[in-house]
Amino acid sequence: MPLPLSILDLATVARGESVGQALEASTTLAQRAEQWGFRRIWYAEHHNMGSIASAATSVLIAHIAARTERIVLGSGGVMLPNHSPLQVAEQFGTLAELHPGRIELGLGRAPGTDQETVRALRRDPRASDRFPQDVQELQAFLGDETLVPNVHAYPGRGTGVPLTILGSSLFGAQVAAALGLPYAFASHFAPDALEQAVALYRREFRPSAQLAEPHVLAGVNVIAADTAEEAQQVLHETQRDRVRLLTGRRGRSLTDAEVDAVLDGPGGEQVRTMTRCSAVGTPDTVARELAEFTTRADADELVVTVPAPRRESWWRSWELLATKVQGAG
Repeated sequence: MPLPLSILDLATVARGESVGQALEASTTLAQRAEQWGFRRIWYAEHHNMGSIASAATSVLIAHIAARTERIVLGSGGVMLPNHSPLQVAEQFGTLAELHPGRIELGLGRAPGTDQETVRALRRDPRASDRFPQDVQELQAFLGDETLVPNVHAYPGRGTGVPLTILGSSLFGAQVAAALGLPYAFASHFAPDALEQAVALYRREFRPSAQLAEPHVLAGVNVIAADTAEEAQQVLHETQRDRVRLLTGRRGRSLTDAEVDAVLDGPGGEQVRTMTRCSAVGTPDTVARELAEFTTRADADELVVTVPAPRRESWWRSWELLATKVQGAG
């Protein structure tokens, strides 16, 4: 691959697994990724989703950092409106002191959940309006100066944990450009504004103490298999899971036949759009499609996630990506 590859691990609870088993799989993936030579792993904050086990992002990072040695770990991201900047600075400052040079902090503006869960989090729904100011406040807490008189982050102060802005719209691109921070676009599930947002970010970028030139990370799904037919089958299973997610968290589960009927109708277009930025097939096909996506996204780095719903397909995708696409030993 011409570009470095990083990993976004959603700590997915696969079919038939417990949460503990899912977290064990994430730990093993990090250990193998370190051996394979991946650049970094990020974990995303989601709430009220039974299939994702990374809600307590900093706790998961602490667990995995203690069981690895070199790979960089971070959030992809912490949803800042759900937290106070001081608390985030303390959490990630603690991680940075425990694991120097290995911790980074991706920040998102969305709540990462539904409005009922936002209320359960005891957060103000208008908190997202303060996102740019909260990012600056957090950055100051992690630096040597505070924007809140007489308040400092201990731990956190002076750690300089590097920040990245996550987004899927022009707003995040504008914030990242104005603050001189890297920009990670969530094209793995919300690709519509990818090209426009990246162009805006590069055009309006202002150098900062952290970053001299713009740096774009683009999310992409990968489903790699030994045959093209198997990869397409895993993609179909993935799209079925997306339909079940989009049709709500309550009530009975839809049958496969009912899900396929949704996929074949107008409602399936949303799911197909969500998975448009995907490399699917044998390793040769995946390598070619990742190269094409890199050009289209104007990316400096790719952040790869494997959405396969079955654990065996998930593992096989990572193994083929690492050994056949990336060329790890």
